[in-house]
Amino acid sequence: MSILPHEKQIHEYEKALSQLKAQNHSSPLWSEEEITKLQRKIDKLKAKVYSELTPWDRIQICRHPARPHALDYLTNICDEYEEIFGDRTFSDDHAVITALVKIGGQKFVFLGQEKGKDTESRLYRNFGMPHPEGYRKALRAMQLAEKFSLPIVSLLDTPGAYPGLAAEERGQGRAIAVNLFEMARLTTPIIVLLIGEGCSGGALGMGIGDMIGMLEHSYYSVISPEGCASILWKDSSKNATAASTLKLHAEELLEFGIIDKIIKEPLGGAHHDPKEVYKNVKEFILQEIEVLNTLSVEVLLEKRYKKFRVMGRFETSKL
Repeated sequence: MSILPHEKQIHEYEKALSQLKAQNHSSPLWSEEEITKLQRKIDKLKAKVYSELTPWDRIQICRHPARPHALDYLTNICDEYEEIFGDRTFSDDHAVITALVKIGGQKFVFLGQEKGKDTESRLYRNFGMPHPEGYRKALRAMQLAEKFSLPIVSLLDTPGAYPGLAAEERGQGRAIAVNLFEMARLTTPIIVLLIGEGCSGGALGMGIGDMIGMLEHSYYSVISPEGCASILWKDSSKNATAASTLKLHAEELLEFGIIDKIIKEPLGGAHHDPKEVYKNVKEFILQEIEVLNTLSVEVLLEKRYKKFRVMGRFETSKL
C-alpha cells in the first residue's frame, strides 16, 4: 500500500513493532504488557496525526490509489446488479458506470464515475474523466429510472470532464448542460454521494440531486488545487495553499449548504477499512431513500429546485 507523507512515522513505528512481535515469538524478550504499551503509543500517535490533517493531506487521502472507487461500491453494497452500456448515439464511455441494482432489497439505478486502479484499468477508464457520451449514457440510465419509477444513486469521483479536442468536437459542454437541465426535473428521487474527487462540471454533470452526501475526506470544487494554483499564482507547486483557500472539504461545504450530510470514514481514510465505508454508505443510501420515498413528485421537485436556487452567498454595498 502507498504510504502518504503524513503517515510515514506511523508506518515506521508499526513496522518496528511488527518485527519486534515476530522476534518475540521465537525468542521472548518483551512481556505482553510492554508490547501492549508500545501499541497504545502508536494508537495515540495515529489519533494525533489524523486529528491534525491539513487540507492538502486530505486531498492526498482522497486520491490514494487504494481508496474504494465506484466499481468497488457497485460490487460491495449491491445485492445484485446488471450493467447498462452505451449512449445510443456514439459509444460506451468506460469512465461512467451505469447499472440496474438492488441495495438492501430496494431497486435503484446506479451511476458511478470510475477511475481505475492500475495503469491498464486507468487507461481503460480514461482516469475517470468522462467524454460527452458518458454524460449521455448517464442520462439514458436516469431516464430509464424515471420511466420505471426507480430512485437514482450517483457516485461522483472525477478530476473533471475530459478536456480533449475529441470531447469538445462531440459537444462536451452541451452534454453537461443537458444533464443539469434534465436532472433538475426528473420525477424520481436522486441521491448523490461524493466518494473521491468532485471537480467542476465533470462532477456536477451527474451531481444534481435531492440529497447530497459526501465522504469525510472527499473534496468538491470548481477546480483542482493544482489548477487553481496555476491560474492564481502561476505556480502549481502552491497546491497546498490553494487547497486551504478553496474551502473544498465536507465540513465547509456542509456549512455553505452545498451538501447535506457527511459520511464518516475510518481513521486515516477509506482505504484503511473499506468494509466499514461500504457499510456506512449503504446505510446512508437506505436511510435517505426511505425519507425521499415519502415525498410526492411535486414536493420532491420543488425542494430540489429550492435547494440549488439558494446556494451561494454574496454581499452588497453602497458605493
